[in-house]
Amino acid sequence: MQVFSRFVSLSALRAEFPVLGRLAYLNAGTDGPLAARTVAAASEELQHELELGRFKPHFARRSEVGVALRAAYARALGCEPADVALTTCTTEGMATVIGGLELARGAEILTSDEEHPGLLGALSAARELRSVDVREVPLHELPGEVGPRTRLVACSHVGWMSGSIAPAELAQLEVPVLLDGAQGVGAIGVDVRALGCDAYAGAGQKWLCGPDGTGMLYVSAALRDQIAVSRRGYPNLADPDAGLDARLHDDARRYDAQSLNAETLAGGLTAIELLESAGWRAVHARASSLAARLAELLAERGREVAPRGDSTLVSFSSADPIAECARLAEQGVIVRNIPARPWLRASVGAWNDEGDLDRLLRTLST
Repeated sequence: MQVFSRFVSLSALRAEFPVLGRLAYLNAGTDGPLAARTVAAASEELQHELELGRFKPHFARRSEVGVALRAAYARALGCEPADVALTTCTTEGMATVIGGLELARGAEILTSDEEHPGLLGALSAARELRSVDVREVPLHELPGEVGPRTRLVACSHVGWMSGSIAPAELAQLEVPVLLDGAQGVGAIGVDVRALGCDAYAGAGQKWLCGPDGTGMLYVSAALRDQIAVSRRGYPNLADPDAGLDARLHDDARRYDAQSLNAETLAGGLTAIELLESAGWRAVHARASSLAARLAELLAERGREVAPRGDSTLVSFSSADPIAECARLAEQGVIVRNIPARPWLRASVGAWNDEGDLDRLLRTLST
């Protein structure tokens, strides 16, 4: 991989993302902006494959980059690398946990009423295939709703619709807690141990600005043996050459995706190291303060802001979200609409600046 400076100041971070020279890009909650160095790292891996072929040195290199990416994800989550699996997306991680628990008929999974399809899909599968009951309640009410049949609480760490944050009381529950961290890791500080969760699924392509097809799954040692692993192959077996007697890895590598290419891994590693070099505390503080400022400015201009926590998402009222979202995009402002809600959502990162906020506000008023 190409060697870059190990430190980028927060003030210089914006220049790393070429798209910000053209657009007010406020959409990291869907996909973060790509840095030039991220693309360069992925391209370099492909060039090596083109020129040198793909045999033993290639696979050794892919393994080396994977080890480094796992360690970087662990640092972002506040855990050990052995507790982290490499996945292709948040959805894959959540499905691994929910499906692997193999809950019995009549067991209950408790979730909130503002979850993303990535979690709802896995919950729907548990209901349809295993006759598990799924109950939805408001996010802030989850801790008090755990009942005798509840076997899992599965919800967002940061709600994708409004930017609300899961209640801290979830850490005190005796039942396992799975958090959807798609809008958490990279956006705000995450410490999975302090959160008290047993599993945390995150995205590499959103707030960590990596390529599509990157993600992570933290699983606590306490929950690890309770999750059955039906998909087994070379990446998640400790001794794959042992044939039918091959054993799963003892740690979270047992949940690794079956195939992650070198260029995706290299791009993901370069992306997270870029943000890490600016300092996670500074990155998180900059993004959340900009988002809070945007919420204030929108309210001053008569746009109702959805109830939110100290996050990087700002959802606000729109008379016609789909049409307004399209009009904003035509004028170089990228946000998204929230399905079935009268809201637009701005995702504010440390790479954004006050000029991006002003551009959004000016465009809204025209």
